[in-house]
Amino acid sequence: MAREIRLESIGDHFEQKVIRTVKKATFKGEAVIKEFTPVDTGNLRESFDNKIEPFVGEVFTNVEYAEPVAYGTNLPPSWGGKYRTRPETNTIKGYPELVAKQLEQYIADEFRKA
Repeated sequence: MAREIRLESIGDHFEQKVIRTVKKATFKGEAVIKEFTPVDTGNLRESFDNKIEPFVGEVFTNVEYAEPVAYGTNLPPSWGGKYRTRPETNTIKGYPELVAKQLEQYIADEFRKA
């Protein structure tokens, strides 16, 4: 049977659904980003953190070499102008954007479940 929600309560109901969904998606996004981050010393992978506000979730790092590793941009001179991560990691340039794309379906599913 469907849950009954009084009309005057519908705004609060959906607000709480959005807040829960943002929180779950942010935690999921952080976990998947860490999983896809190549490991040398583990510093980059462990540096990712999150910030969650009621309607916004953010996954971030302040490690200076995160951009070249994650996106293949702003390459350091020592890389000789080429995207270089360890071959055994099979790292894909732009993997954080790919993770965000995967989260779209997760968010839709979680919102429906909430």
